[in-house]
Amino acid sequence: MDFLPQEIEQYAEQHTQEEPQLLKELNLETWQTVLAPRMLSGPLQGRLLSLIAQLMAPKAILEIGTYTGYSALCLAEGLPKDGVLHTIDRNPELRRLQQKYFDRSGKGHQIVTHLGDAVEIIPGLDQKFDLVFIDADKSNYLNYLTLVTPILRSGGLLISDNVLWSGKVTQKAPTDDLDTQVLQEFNQKLKTHPEYQTVLLPIRDGLSVARKR
Repeated sequence: MDFLPQEIEQYAEQHTQEEPQLLKELNLETWQTVLAPRMLSGPLQGRLLSLIAQLMAPKAILEIGTYTGYSALCLAEGLPKDGVLHTIDRNPELRRLQQKYFDRSGKGHQIVTHLGDAVEIIPGLDQKFDLVFIDADKSNYLNYLTLVTPILRSGGLLISDNVLWSGKVTQKAPTDDLDTQVLQEFNQKLKTHPEYQTVLLPIRDGLSVARKR
């Protein structure tokens, strides 16, 4: 679902800094070789993630949902030399592609990949994070919110993707549509959460940015 007229979206992309060449290659390879390439963050959202990370210069980033590594590389652009990005994904078939581009980026030594269920992995991450990016299975968004809030430092950012879910969140969800139901509850909970200051942006499929108080 397009939330903006196509010409407006194209204009926005044309007047946003271009993605680096490495990300162009990853973008292309994802579309050519991987299932569901629409899951890729893409140039406009990717440049926004990069800009936020560069403004923050976070020493510790947690990403839930690696996919082919595009968003991880965007976020890693803001890492200082002693920073680290932990990224979690459950699909072993994507590991080779992820690592290929992580290594080429020059940031590979700062990116720690975790393979498995994020709900099980997150409790074992014994550190605080400055920035958390959620872009994984929608049915677990509420669980992720519960898990990451204690390990996100005060003043840190929680960024969540796909929160408009092709516009489905604006309608009554069918009883068998768990993803939409969870996203509706997640959006409402994040808006009213006493520990967060939140704005939902209609970028691509919806991007919420929440600052922990």
